[in-house]
Amino acid sequence: MVQAVHRAVRILRELAATGPRLGVTELADRLGVAKPTVHALLRTLEAEGLVVQDRSSSKYQLGPDLVQLGNAYLDTQELRTRALTWADQLATRANEAVWVAVLTGDHILVVHHAFRPEGAVQILEVGARIPWSTCALGKAIVAFAPAAERERLLAAEPAVLTGASITDPRQLAVQLQEIPRTGYAVEEQESAIGDAGIASPVFDRSGDVVGAIGIVGPVERVLAEAARQELAVAVRETARHLSRDLGAPRGAARGAVV
Repeated sequence: MVQAVHRAVRILRELAATGPRLGVTELADRLGVAKPTVHALLRTLEAEGLVVQDRSSSKYQLGPDLVQLGNAYLDTQELRTRALTWADQLATRANEAVWVAVLTGDHILVVHHAFRPEGAVQILEVGARIPWSTCALGKAIVAFAPAAERERLLAAEPAVLTGASITDPRQLAVQLQEIPRTGYAVEEQESAIGDAGIASPVFDRSGDVVGAIGIVGPVERVLAEAARQELAVAVRETARHLSRDLGAPRGAARGAVV
């Protein structure tokens, strides 16, 4: 590991997580690094457009060139590229918003968001990061992750976003064991009060899970007894089609109903 690069990345993450603006002293304290070192790193990041300095306060914030890097990642993300049409079709079929996500560390990253066809003003959630254990997308992915990765995530303390967030790793483990049988995961107000989700895993040509696709909407619509099974079937079928579009072989889900 190159220490300077590691520290530069930590600076960007601190600005992203606790911004909008932080000074040299604040960043030095957070990183446990000398102020001259942090200042030198900030000047380098500023020269590359990755951070900018507010002239009135002398504090730093994330820079505009990060948008270009983020967009480049999305444009080259095969799952997102392949999912565009399938997500739109699912949104139309379910009349709900559709998210496509990948697992990064212990969070899922939303790489595509298809709006609900009929509804009020909606906020684009591309780029949102959510603890895996609090959403259906994360559970759908982790249920098919390599055993070592799944055990590592279950061993960590579960995130708590609402009073409905699951805090017992054993309960999470039971849910993960059920997902391969049903082919989908469910979340009920675990990441946001009033919202629910249904998601299914997506596999690539190697047969490995690469992400998930699912619907997100008000709990009274998504998990209503009359609609839940129909929505789950729609999500599961879309995930199956998307997986095959990515070249996944039959049986790639290792037991999931795909």
